Amino acid sequence: MKKFIKILGLLVVVHGMSGCENDATDVHASAAETKVSAVLWGEANNQPVYLYTLTNNAGMQVKVSNWGAYVQSILVADKLGKIEDVLVGYNSWQEYYNDCCYSGPVVGRFGNRIAGAQFEIDGQVYQVTKNDGGPNKDINQLHGGKLGLHKRLWQSKIISNGVELSYLSVDGEEGYPGNLNIKVRYTLNQQNEFAVAYAATTDKTTPVNLTLHTYFNLSGDRKRSIEGHELMIAANKITPVDDLLIPTGALQDVANTPFDFTQAKLVAKDIRVSDPQLLKGGGMDTEFGGFDHNWVFSDYDGSLKNQVSLYDPQSGRLLEILTQEPAIQFYSGNFMDGSVSGKNAKPILHREGLALEPQHFPDSPNQPQFPSTLLKPGDTYQTQSVYRFSVK
Repeated sequence: MKKFIKILGLLVVVHGMSGCENDATDVHASAAETKVSAVLWGEANNQPVYLYTLTNNAGMQVKVSNWGAYVQSILVADKLGKIEDVLVGYNSWQEYYNDCCYSGPVVGRFGNRIAGAQFEIDGQVYQVTKNDGGPNKDINQLHGGKLGLHKRLWQSKIISNGVELSYLSVDGEEGYPGNLNIKVRYTLNQQNEFAVAYAATTDKTTPVNLTLHTYFNLSGDRKRSIEGHELMIAANKITPVDDLLIPTGALQDVANTPFDFTQAKLVAKDIRVSDPQLLKGGGMDTEFGGFDHNWVFSDYDGSLKNQVSLYDPQSGRLLEILTQEPAIQFYSGNFMDGSVSGKNAKPILHREGLALEPQHFPDSPNQPQFPSTLLKPGDTYQTQSVYRFSVK
């Protein structure tokens, strides 16, 4: 059972607006409060789509939406105090509606891949939707399926320090069993810690593996490639993959391989080394090889721990990821090729963003030796990750 760890909460300034689940009136702000506001951003299925803004006293700002539980932007200062956006994404709601590439949503019910898009629970085989693998993407499932949680409109309300989003994934949605009630809380405190807390309950046993799929670039406004970032992952092993990025079931030591990030090193340092797993991460194409793998944390007990750090030496921005999850997926933006335009109509070029997704292991429902991702009726799925920003 995952444990829920509470981050220090601060009072919130709520700017009331018509249409929100909680039509709150303005509340007086003290010096220690985080401000939360909302604007109407668009419309989906005749329902309003909101963009919420969380702002602390340091000027850090996080914008999130009830469409797909997307995190649209994170604005944070560099070592000179210049505040810039460190997320790859888009400007408009319509671009998020049409997003091809998981640019900031909560993904699930099962983040990452499920082999053959099927699994067995108590002798019953469940076939879930196929959207990954092979030229027609019709072999495996990735990130919860064709619509998943990222193409759904969530209920939302302003809470102390942030926003709570909720969604009912009904029995049979994308092929999954059980009615799954999901809540995600986004909060921001005065220490520049952006916390993401997940909770879920079900009425049938079902796999659950929720994660936030954001692409970071700490240079600010995508001024430079992420190859110049320094990355540390407190993990001695990865789960090696086959040609379709499904774990083989083994654990592979990272020592003396390009996958060793136990000491901080430049992303570029080993990304072009001739290594079979690096080629698989790039779809077996030597031009686009790279990282797209699951690292297994060396020190994991279910508590909230600092497991990952990402640093941009030029801007001085440092991101530390604290999580209760046993692993993280690191994807180095191998297939970013300029064919998609991001914020301010600027094409998203090769390796202009990287994803760091705290998670359980990919394909866990089919790998009994991996930590279980099954949620049973009467139990509560609870986990949390914290994204802490600073400069050095």
